[in-house]
Amino acid sequence: MTPAPQKPATFEAKIRRFVGSLSIRSRVIGGVAGVLLVTLVAGGVAAATRPGGGQLADTSAASASATPASSSSVAKTTATATPAAAAFTAESPADPTSVTAASDAATVAITDTSVTNTLAVTLLATLAVKGKAPKTGYDRVGDFGTAWLDVDRNGCDTRNDVLSRDLSSVVKSGSCKVMTGTIVSPYTNATIGFVRGASTSALVQIDHVVPLANAWQTGAQQLSQAQRISLANDPLNLLAVDGRSNEQKSDGDTATWLPANKSYRCHYVARQISVKATYGLWVTQAERDAMTRILDTCPSEPALTSGFAPAPAPVVVAPAPAAPAPAAPAPEPAPVVAPAPAAPAPAPAAPATASYKNCDAVRAAGAAPIHPGDPGWQSKFDRDGDGIGCE
Repeated sequence: MTPAPQKPATFEAKIRRFVGSLSIRSRVIGGVAGVLLVTLVAGGVAAATRPGGGQLADTSAASASATPASSSSVAKTTATATPAAAAFTAESPADPTSVTAASDAATVAITDTSVTNTLAVTLLATLAVKGKAPKTGYDRVGDFGTAWLDVDRNGCDTRNDVLSRDLSSVVKSGSCKVMTGTIVSPYTNATIGFVRGASTSALVQIDHVVPLANAWQTGAQQLSQAQRISLANDPLNLLAVDGRSNEQKSDGDTATWLPANKSYRCHYVARQISVKATYGLWVTQAERDAMTRILDTCPSEPALTSGFAPAPAPVVVAPAPAAPAPAAPAPEPAPVVAPAPAAPAPAPAAPATASYKNCDAVRAAGAAPIHPGDPGWQSKFDRDGDGIGCE
């Protein structure tokens, strides 16, 4: 785009008066006015941003890649005070200098997330009620990982993922970096035109629905590092909102802070309950009472299921072994049958007819001595008449 000619001093004065009319704190006026003036000289006015989700990019990338909105669109947005630049810190930058994948796959093995497929009031009844644990030892980076990691390994950091999800009319630089877009902050119902830049990105911030410090004091100390990283980057626990509401909320729970937009409170409380149920966190008694009061006005408000935190593998219960079949009765013993008496030995066969010429023949046949009645007996064999022949 061809740069516009240099504006006269009177035009600059008009811009400064316009910025002043937005009720921006005096310590930020100069910076915002300067950004607006530079943008005008470059060829267009960037739209004022609205709360709901946003991410800082370096100003050179913004001017080179973002499509500036017309000045008429600025007049249509709801004016909001610019949050202090300190809202973004080294721990939680507006725009990470690089996209870093989590060292461990983000996982949670706390509760099967299918249990959240129910009413919020029913799920609330399952949460333990305890006092807050001490905040001692809380370290945002050390306990929950560097802000805006690429935990789902899609090449985009979490902040840009949430901006892409929650903003409409999104314009990106490359495949990830959100440069401009529009959001209706759920916490205020105010419309904000998001423009990435050092002085404008903070108008849209990413809120942890259950603040990480609150999570630390209500059970997250017992989670593993990978589970806490999952909690810090789970889309169920993240919303793009107006920066002022996010800063006002800080680490507050339902007992100490609720969105100004009353029509959103039921969904907000249901989301908090769903996060706490998914990650095994508890609520204080005051927090539970406040949640109950809100849900009394919307008893059919559903809980939400996290599609990000995988549920543990289902436990397969082996069926009980079948009872063994009763043993078959022992067969009746077979009757003892007495063996048949042995057949009598057959009578010896009658000897064949023998004939001997003399006693020498009897003796040769082995028949001597020979007696009357023996085969081949002849009286001539008994010379002495004693009844024994061939003696």
